[in-house]
Amino acid sequence: MISVTETGPPAWFTGALSAAAERALVSAEGTSIAYRAWGERGAPGIVLVHGGAAHSRWWDHIAPLLAEGSEHRRVVALDLSGHGDSGRRETYSLDVWAREVLAAATDAGIAGTPTVIGHSMGGFVTLRLASLFGAQITGAVVIDSPVRDLTPEERAAREHRAFGPLHVYPTREAAIARFRPVPNQPTLPYITSHVAETSVRAAEGGWTWKFDPRVFGRQQLGVALLTRLDCRVALFRAEHGIMSRQMSEVMYDRLGRVAPLIEIPAAGHHVMLDQPIALIAALRTLLSDWDHSRPAA
Repeated sequence: MISVTETGPPAWFTGALSAAAERALVSAEGTSIAYRAWGERGAPGIVLVHGGAAHSRWWDHIAPLLAEGSEHRRVVALDLSGHGDSGRRETYSLDVWAREVLAAATDAGIAGTPTVIGHSMGGFVTLRLASLFGAQITGAVVIDSPVRDLTPEERAAREHRAFGPLHVYPTREAAIARFRPVPNQPTLPYITSHVAETSVRAAEGGWTWKFDPRVFGRQQLGVALLTRLDCRVALFRAEHGIMSRQMSEVMYDRLGRVAPLIEIPAAGHHVMLDQPIALIAALRTLLSDWDHSRPAA
């Protein structure tokens, strides 16, 4: 774990948050999709896809460090519909979310085909995107997303332990104080504080969360839907996350035994909250390799 100095968060974190981010909206199938972007238009790019009930700002401290690596990139983090600052729908599906990712990548000015990186439920979106439109992306990176099971957020919602009807808190501070990742885990407090502060919105009578509880009612992505994809794919596993070694092997086999399996040491499911530097280093290494090698035949 990275320690916080007595004077506050480390310089790498404050520097990342101070990096200029473009904010924009794009319409996708009748709904407004919000996204943030770093790096120059016209550069090769990455799209970052958040997990269930999360939003694009979970990536605020990750995206700038991917954009500023040795290979300059255009990095886009979107709010899927029903999340963050994007619009809501009557119903949600992985297929529609997959098309939202492509819409954001195109509108943000990524050159060529993007690499899509998804965490938890966002990994399901990424895999579904790759299965539907694999030729339109360079690669799919999935972070702690076991496809045979519900994500912790989905399970908590279905068991009515979390993510039910949105509670309205009297003040913004009261809402922020109730923020907890699901599943709960050790985190770096300065990162959790930033994520919590960007997870609430004003509502009638006070403050509430930004997500729509109905996002957990969509279809599941089962192992049977996994086949060898028309793009590169990589599987990331958090050492203390929800993706077991056995599940990693099953997914590896279903994907044609060509996807590297990468473990982030000492990480919980929400890798960006407890091991962000390890995650950034692993992603940079993978992307550099993909830039300078050819896909397996």
